[in-house]
Amino acid sequence: MTVLEAIRDRLQRDGIEYRELHHEPTRTSEDAARVRGEDLGNGGKALLIKVDQDFALFVLPADRRVDSKAIRKELAARKTRFASREELLDLTTAENRDGLVPGSVPPFGEPILPFPLYVDLAIRDNQRIAFNAGSLTDSIIIRVEDYLSIAQPRRMFTFSQSVDSQPH
Repeated sequence: MTVLEAIRDRLQRDGIEYRELHHEPTRTSEDAARVRGEDLGNGGKALLIKVDQDFALFVLPADRRVDSKAIRKELAARKTRFASREELLDLTTAENRDGLVPGSVPPFGEPILPFPLYVDLAIRDNQRIAFNAGSLTDSIIIRVEDYLSIAQPRRMFTFSQSVDSQPH
């Protein structure tokens, strides 16, 4: 089962209304917002980050940037770094599915992706979340309330900053 099929299955099983779009490949959040006809802030940016020795998935609005210092503080971690393209591909390749590339990662941890999930509180400022669903050409749009109910993040806290704010 592909990542898209696993997400579709979960949404249908839980009776969640969603909109699915097949579109041209999108490599940036701005491109994805354009082809979806959605505000950039509705985009769910999913980042695979190594926190000390383990990888975790962090989801924030696409119009914001990650604040690594806030992640280290909240999770009492010494080091954080983004997963490399190769690590992402390797860690998301399963027996029956191809791995993911940057930009294709959906905002779901376990059981869809094998990572603990952390969601930035700013996600709740939006009514919808739009995200690439396992490829650069497939997107899903659902209500934030529904997303949070099925994604079941391990923890929600603030780990993003608006793009125009200065780092601390």
